[in-house]
Amino acid sequence: MEDKVDDIGRALGELEACLRGIDETGVAELVETIASARRIVLYGCGREGLMMRALCMRLYHLGLDVHMAFDMTTPPVAKGDLLLVSAGPGYLSTVEALLGQAGGAGAVTACFTAEKGSQVTISSDFALVIPAQTMARDRAAPTSFLPMGSLYEGAQFLLFEILVMKLKDRLGESADSMRARHTNLE
Repeated sequence: MEDKVDDIGRALGELEACLRGIDETGVAELVETIASARRIVLYGCGREGLMMRALCMRLYHLGLDVHMAFDMTTPPVAKGDLLLVSAGPGYLSTVEALLGQAGGAGAVTACFTAEKGSQVTISSDFALVIPAQTMARDRAAPTSFLPMGSLYEGAQFLLFEILVMKLKDRLGESADSMRARHTNLE
């Protein structure tokens, strides 16, 4: 039982340290960027993609016009829109292609990554660094108790819920207005 508690404490400690390492000014800027976008399209690969889908759902609950890239109903992006991507390792060819396409169409581009100064940060108009281990650095000198990119993905989920709460206040939404947009087909 003691090992289990130690493992929980270690994982929670890593998540806390990671979240405390995120630039609060950057979070505030991202809240404004999201709140002012006409339309928002999100993208992420693998488990990062699952976290981006979770964020997409909550942004929809806030009443925003939001979509996941590659869904059948995703509209084109243009000026006034936002493409928000995740590339924890700092470079993914799909992410780079989407950033180029969206930027060329006049959309604002923003990314989440663990790699400050990486290619994805250079290719984006805005970047928010989540200082966590990803699969890009889990072999040579692992810094997390959690496997592969789990620390990054866990921090994403918590950060996204914090972003949603800040956006809720910024947009004048309530728990009831968000709940009213929740699907009734479950």
